[in-house]
Amino acid sequence: MRKARVEEVLIKGVDLLKKVRESKAKDDEVIKVVEEMKRAGVKMLRDEEWREKDGLMLKEGKVYVPKNEELRTEIIWLHHDTPVGEHGGQ
Repeated sequence: MRKARVEEVLIKGVDLLKKVRESKAKDDEVIKVVEEMKRAGVKMLRDEEWREKDGLMLKEGKVYVPKNEELRTEIIWLHHDTPVGEHGGQ
């Protein structure tokens, strides 16, 4: 079994995981998964495809960002010009 690891992400003083946790945006797929998890009384579902950890939904071990265009745009913007994510102008 693969163990999910969630670490706090602070970029330029912005706590992205806190923003993801507090996002009110929902989408049909995640609502359905969360409802299934609650009915089954489990923390993971669909052979670990979906898992809840520390108030976040993880899909295949990665933090799922709700369909909140403002939040998704901010995440892309914050990672765009970092030494790791920089595209180099090409």
